[in-house]
Amino acid sequence: MKLLDKVLLEKNIDDIAKYDIDNKKVFGSAYAVFQNGEAVLEKCYGTTGANDTRVTRDTIFRLASMTKPITSVAALILVERGLLSLDDTVDKYLPQFANIRIKDAAGKDLGAPKNMPTIRNLLSHTSGIGSNYEKPPMNDKDMQSIDSSIQYIIRVGLDFEPGTKQAYSGTGAFDVLTKIIEMVSGVDYLAFLKREIFEPLNMCDTTFLPNDEQWGRVTAMHNRVDGENVEDKMREGCIFQNYPATHFLGGAGLVSTIKDYCKFATLLLNNGGDILKKTVFDQLHTPQVPIEIMNGNARWGLGVRVITRPEYPTLPVGSYCWSGAYGAHFWIDPVNNIIAVFMKNSRIDGGSGNESAVKFEEAVYQAVK
Repeated sequence: MKLLDKVLLEKNIDDIAKYDIDNKKVFGSAYAVFQNGEAVLEKCYGTTGANDTRVTRDTIFRLASMTKPITSVAALILVERGLLSLDDTVDKYLPQFANIRIKDAAGKDLGAPKNMPTIRNLLSHTSGIGSNYEKPPMNDKDMQSIDSSIQYIIRVGLDFEPGTKQAYSGTGAFDVLTKIIEMVSGVDYLAFLKREIFEPLNMCDTTFLPNDEQWGRVTAMHNRVDGENVEDKMREGCIFQNYPATHFLGGAGLVSTIKDYCKFATLLLNNGGDILKKTVFDQLHTPQVPIEIMNGNARWGLGVRVITRPEYPTLPVGSYCWSGAYGAHFWIDPVNNIIAVFMKNSRIDGGSGNESAVKFEEAVYQAVK
């Protein structure tokens, strides 16, 4: 294990935060790096919008796809209790999937799948659900609830034979999984997360449904128009895109603070802590996609990207990470006992491999001695 140089780390983070602000990529941001259970750096920069309100550790950010690892842990809780199996097929819980078809972007019926998508497929982006973005988009009615989303998925069909390809599913596969979790647990998804994850970890600001006080701490969505910072007005009551917050979007719908998300990341570094047995938890960061269909420096685990080759430019083999469409990013490094979390909300430079996230990884590992 190599140790972080605290002074060098702070200088590096100061530099990249200044770069983002100077280049009008954010109003503000938050960073946290822990090693061996101790905070090496916790620092916030800039403002929450076109105002003078400073970003703090209590500023609330839209997680977007950094919701997915939380949903993965939720599913594994039910696996550990014997209420769910990763190899259960979707139609075991949702019989309407029994007649689903594979369809191309034009709606041409390519036939029935030979195999139903499984829970494992949903979590590892190999289900064929919601990954062909050339298909007709969801309308407001489709976005209203998990149930209407599932009706849309059935209507547009699978994108490919489950298990034969990998293609990222932004929301669809995780909507199906969220519905199954609700059916198996007997409670709505937010209630399940509160009971099983948020309350045990004291994640008091992580939710699908911010209260009035929490909405007051949600950072504005940054955008850049004609080279200038602007606040991008989200539709009222929506956390992710135009999905109403009441649609508990298991793939993208949570808000959180950097303080809360570090508690969740600590759970991951601690191999599931008191919430999951290590033998069950380890499946989360074990590559699930055959190398024949995902051959690179990283492969999907269950809701995370697992670093599998030393050619990856920053993180060591065995690390795992995830990013959000609005720029947030985190990783777990079991080799050096590091967790690192970065929060921003911007239409500029988000998603996997965004420049801010890459610079954060570089800044941390340049400070490892």
